[in-house]
Amino acid sequence: MAIVRAQAREGTTRHPLVATAMVLPLAALLVVVFGGWEAVVTQASSVGAMLGR
Repeated sequence: MAIVRAQAREGTTRHPLVATAMVLPLAALLVVVFGGWEAVVTQASSVGAMLGR
């Protein structure tokens, strides 16, 4: 039997461009599925208001 070892990624972070490249396709899909930019802007402003910005 092969023993699979999980590597701990403690203390490592992704580069911001890598994180952005991972999120953009999902964000584009959500924009198409849930009704366009108006919904995105509405939700973003709601989240901003909850965070106090």
